[in-house]
Amino acid sequence: MVHATETATVVPGIVPVGVFSTAQTGELFDELSATGRFVLGLGGPPSARPLAGLRKYLDELEVPTDHLLLAALGPKKLEMARERAAGAIGLLVTPDWTAQARGALGESTLVVDQFVVVESDPARARAEAREPLSFLATVPGYRQNFLRMGFTEADVDELSDRLVDALFVWGSIDDIAERVAAHRAAGADHVVLAPLGASSIDAGRALSELVVSSK
Repeated sequence: MVHATETATVVPGIVPVGVFSTAQTGELFDELSATGRFVLGLGGPPSARPLAGLRKYLDELEVPTDHLLLAALGPKKLEMARERAAGAIGLLVTPDWTAQARGALGESTLVVDQFVVVESDPARARAEAREPLSFLATVPGYRQNFLRMGFTEADVDELSDRLVDALFVWGSIDDIAERVAAHRAAGADHVVLAPLGASSIDAGRALSELVVSSK
């Protein structure tokens, strides 16, 4: 993507620190940073002490903080994103979370990754959303953040309509634009749209009109 574009800033989201060594990640950054358009996105590790593991990784990684974003959901990780990186990336979050994250980050960059389903039938749209959510809801960090955002254990265990509708946005392009606007009003600098479903390529084309019109 870096070599195929001329002006876009590219952020891989997210390079898992439990998979790639600091040497490998540093080599990737060195290869692409000469363009001035590459920002590194890091997440993890999935360990018993993820904050300690990530802190150690950052200590050993030779990448300037102004070209680094961290996947962050909880207050301690957001604090680390503010102090050790240029900002944070949040996934499976609500506009209320975005507002709280903005307060925690101060002037640092805040990116929200928003899953979307361009489908107006509630049953079909929620079924598409539950496919990735059925796995992601078992990841401890996401589950903990769902509870922190006010969802119940039952919401998470059952993948309730309430949970799905809050974390995913489905419906028309106008419905999706409304959710994007809510995240932006809450303090997001960038909202990344991730379309789901068998027709995700067509949905991506339709969403590109929303992206252009919002600039």
